[in-house]
Amino acid sequence: MKPKRLFIGIFTFALMFMLAACSENSMDKSSDKGSNMDHQNMKMDNKNSSSDDKSMDMGDMDHSGSGKIPAGLKAAENPKYKVGDQAILNSDHMEGMNGAEATVVGAYDTIAYAVTYTPTSGGNPVKNHKWVIQDEIKDAGDKALEPGTKVTLQADHMEGMDGATATIDSAEKTTVYMVDYTPTTGGEKVTNHKWVTESELSAK
Repeated sequence: MKPKRLFIGIFTFALMFMLAACSENSMDKSSDKGSNMDHQNMKMDNKNSSSDDKSMDMGDMDHSGSGKIPAGLKAAENPKYKVGDQAILNSDHMEGMNGAEATVVGAYDTIAYAVTYTPTSGGNPVKNHKWVIQDEIKDAGDKALEPGTKVTLQADHMEGMDGATATIDSAEKTTVYMVDYTPTTGGEKVTNHKWVTESELSAK
């Protein structure tokens, strides 16, 4: 009788031990799963955050333009890159631009500005947008505008740009170019992109 009770006691103890071990493993897996889910959520949040930051800086840029230039803007007399020349873009105004092969459509001597503005269509401020030229700023006159100057834009490179109030970030007297190019990331050809400066082009 005693051996039978002893056997039952040992069996019960062993069963309890196995159940406890299974419960711990289940909790560990649940914890690991929760940790992995948190990590994935974090990565998704970071990705969304990067996307938001990018849209804040770049805005909704129109890839191709009409080719229409502001009234009074004169073609450069002796540009480094002439109409029809091919060059390499060294700028990242848009994804797939840096390193792309471009064809010069127009070259103009003017003052180029980097500006910060809030689109008239709403949304986040667009910071350090490059470039708006002297002839695309209301009542700009002939002299370079100082950084910090408040101006009204008369350009339509991006949605909500025309008529927006902007702050001049920097100014550069240079030759600006209108170009056609195919993004290095693939996709449709971009035509009549405004603007790139002479320093953002290099010989092919």
